[in-house]
Amino acid sequence: MKNILIYNSGGGLGDSIQLFNLVTSLKTNFEDASLFYLGAHENHFRGSLKEYGINIPTFEMGLKYFGFRWKHLFLAKKIFNKNSINKFDLIIDLQSKIRNTLILNRIPSKFFYSSTLNYFFSTKKKNYISTKNDLNLILRNIGKLIDKEIAMQKYDIKNINSKYFEEAKRLLPKEKYIGISLTQGNAYRKKSWSLQKFINLSKSIFNKGYKPVFFLNNKDKDLIDNIKLEINDALFPELETNLSCPALITAMATRLEKAISIDNGIMHMIGLANIPMIVLFGPTNSKKFAPKIDNIKILDSKILKKSDDIETINEEDVLEFI
Repeated sequence: MKNILIYNSGGGLGDSIQLFNLVTSLKTNFEDASLFYLGAHENHFRGSLKEYGINIPTFEMGLKYFGFRWKHLFLAKKIFNKNSINKFDLIIDLQSKIRNTLILNRIPSKFFYSSTLNYFFSTKKKNYISTKNDLNLILRNIGKLIDKEIAMQKYDIKNINSKYFEEAKRLLPKEKYIGISLTQGNAYRKKSWSLQKFINLSKSIFNKGYKPVFFLNNKDKDLIDNIKLEINDALFPELETNLSCPALITAMATRLEKAISIDNGIMHMIGLANIPMIVLFGPTNSKKFAPKIDNIKILDSKILKKSDDIETINEEDVLEFI
């Protein structure tokens, strides 16, 4: 393996964080290979997530929203032929839309891996495992494709610069902290639990002797002001630092006793610290998106309340696991 291309059509930070184990494993098993990233959106590995130390260069195609426009079907190979790589040894398609896969498959490769249409486009027909709810299983399927066992190598947060852990200790120097994340990044679905429920929950947490820590920054000023009006002892550590970034959130998570979050990017940042978590899900797929960690309680309204409305989950449902 000399050149490997990873294609990701997801645009959120959480989508990229979920790929950390996959990328780390590929780098470990194919030390001499060059990994490239091709996305329909920006490359977060070299942007907002760069402090995690996963540095994958973007494979430049010069096509905005790559894979989402039918005209790319006619442009992809033509543009690819202008670069210095004759063909990729391995292309990994991490989505399952037939249009995107058809377009991606125009790029020359020795091995092409894709789950689209029950792995129809993959170079070899094998007894592949469904990876719908666990991206870590992709490694096993790629191993089947190339006839090589690929060992899983989990991402290690020690790759984060120590200055973030030192800052986390300064911001949260004591014990009995419980982290709370309540904002959703993508507004296309109603994934947020109401502010009042989070406030009620935080008051109960405080009465139990814990310190509620909210992961909110200056962009959430109005939200912060509303919380401060009702909870004097709430902590907002990102307001007290110049190092605010996703890697700092992961570092601060190591200072927490537990964390509570809705389905969002911060949930994945905290999940990297492998601390006990309570996560709330409504319309989105908890089996697919919940962090794959040792100690997690998933409160999915579709399972608990037979509804995709996250508001059907009440404060008592969460408090049971504090």
